[in-house]
Amino acid sequence: MKTLYLDSFSGISGDMFLGLMLDFGLDPDQLRQELAKLPISGFELQISREQRHGIEGCRCRVVCAETHHHRHWSDIDQLLATSTLAVPISQLARKFFRRLGEAEAKVHGIDINQVHFHEVGAIDAIVDLTGAAIALHLLDITSVRCAPLPLSRGMSRCAHGALPLPAPATLEILRGKPVYDSGISQELVTPTGATIAAEIAEFGPLPALPLGITAYGVGGWELEDRPNLLRGILFENAAALPEQDSVQVLETHIDDSTPEVLGNLLEQLLAAGALDAGYSPLQMKKNRPGNLLTVVCRPPQAEQLAQLIMRESSAIGVRGSLQQRYRLNRRSSTVQTELGQARVKLLYSGTQFLRLTAEYDDCRELARQSGQPLQQVYRIVEETAYAKLDLSTPGDGHE
Repeated sequence: MKTLYLDSFSGISGDMFLGLMLDFGLDPDQLRQELAKLPISGFELQISREQRHGIEGCRCRVVCAETHHHRHWSDIDQLLATSTLAVPISQLARKFFRRLGEAEAKVHGIDINQVHFHEVGAIDAIVDLTGAAIALHLLDITSVRCAPLPLSRGMSRCAHGALPLPAPATLEILRGKPVYDSGISQELVTPTGATIAAEIAEFGPLPALPLGITAYGVGGWELEDRPNLLRGILFENAAALPEQDSVQVLETHIDDSTPEVLGNLLEQLLAAGALDAGYSPLQMKKNRPGNLLTVVCRPPQAEQLAQLIMRESSAIGVRGSLQQRYRLNRRSSTVQTELGQARVKLLYSGTQFLRLTAEYDDCRELARQSGQPLQQVYRIVEETAYAKLDLSTPGDGHE
């Protein structure tokens, strides 16, 4: 397994990412051969070695015969689906444009099938995003981490006229992702760059693992306060790298709600999409016993769940913090046992199988139907799963 860390101190764009992949050793001729499988023409890749603040990297520019070719999202999706690219490449490229299309649709208040791509739908963006998918496949990069992204301020010109920076689509794509103000008026994070990072990367700190090689993708800006480079770091021992992402942790103290209200709140939080929720006993001010409610959720859900807590309990405020979470990779499967079907969860560290666990709801139902003790049902389901299932293939499910 290879893990790539994107050190995005000067942002990310589609061409910077392609330049980075080429600097890592992606064969330019092989990239061109793969791009030739797209049913489009009128473009060429210009690849050169350039420096920013004395640091050399690879610059990749897509030069197009048509500079503002407009396409519907569905046209691009069909173009990628009918290409002769390998299935994993075309699938990832389609995911990139799906994410981009959904962001544009949200910004303009229209259905995704009505979205006309302008700059982001031109040939250079199709080449950038498809090239990114090709590069990840050819370099066999299986995991990507990314540093927080520096956002710009000011205005830019596009087909719609003057738009604020960051571009509205960029903000929509990066919703829930860690960002900070760069203080720069040039666009550092483009919609295509944001799409690549948001689709393939987990955001977090530099992993504590032995370093491999470092490479640089060169951007088009000459900046005074930083080199316009996208730095990438490969890790040699990536199999030991734990899965990681960012979660929002919500907390509040509750001392005057009934057990019925607290139980109902917990059920509603989990039904609304909380990853986990629970109570801890707490001694509060004035020596009153109470409960600490802790909720773990995905960042975009935090506001909705905080509102739910304040509506359904006596809490008048909720604290929130963004935290890093380490997790095992997991895959769900169903096994046919002597008592009936039951779901199981298979857990992996990287690609190494660790253990499996039977799902409580299914085991409880089998115990009710069979009259067997729940503990015995667990044993039957798990022993059957170990005997029948292929345990060698890790999943990519996240909870």
